Amino acid sequence: MNLLSSPSSAASTSLSPSCFLPCYPHHGFSSGTFKFSKKESRCIRKAGSITAKFELKPPPYPLNSLEPIMSEETIEYHWGKHHRTYVDNLNRQIDGTDLDGNSLEDTMVILYNKGDILPAFNNAAQAWNHDFFWESMKPGGGGRPSGELLKLIERDFGSLKKFLDEFKTAASAQFGSGWA
Repeated sequence: MNLLSSPSSAASTSLSPSCFLPCYPHHGFSSGTFKFSKKESRCIRKAGSITAKFELKPPPYPLNSLEPIMSEETIEYHWGKHHRTYVDNLNRQIDGTDLDGNSLEDTMVILYNKGDILPAFNNAAQAWNHDFFWESMKPGGGGRPSGELLKLIERDFGSLKKFLDEFKTAASAQFGSGWA
């Protein structure tokens, strides 16, 4: 991962095979731009070219802190490209509409209640899901549930294994359930 000194250096780049993503001060990162090498020149994104209503929030930990379970490269790609795509698409879809100015949660509720769930609803829901995804993990976290949570799981599902089986089945039937 390379940090560039300023977004203007990204904006002056011609057709080099790179994507530039804004970098917000967080966990030791300085303001600037992430530069991710890409194999296709059409992937170029100049910093500042998208005016976002909703912003791509960085994960709440350094990008390498989930290794060896999830590599820094995987997080960089999933957060910097995949998650960003949902945020950018949503911003384009709601720009200048009556949804402009609402929170992400309100945007999802309004779209759902209007019955207008594709594609803006899916982009809003996926942006929220990814925010939740990053917040759901922590360095050194995970493992078997214990205490009251385990008691409730065993009461309601019979065992942790049965709960996990049912959870995986239900989750995989949902749109965008790859991480569930």
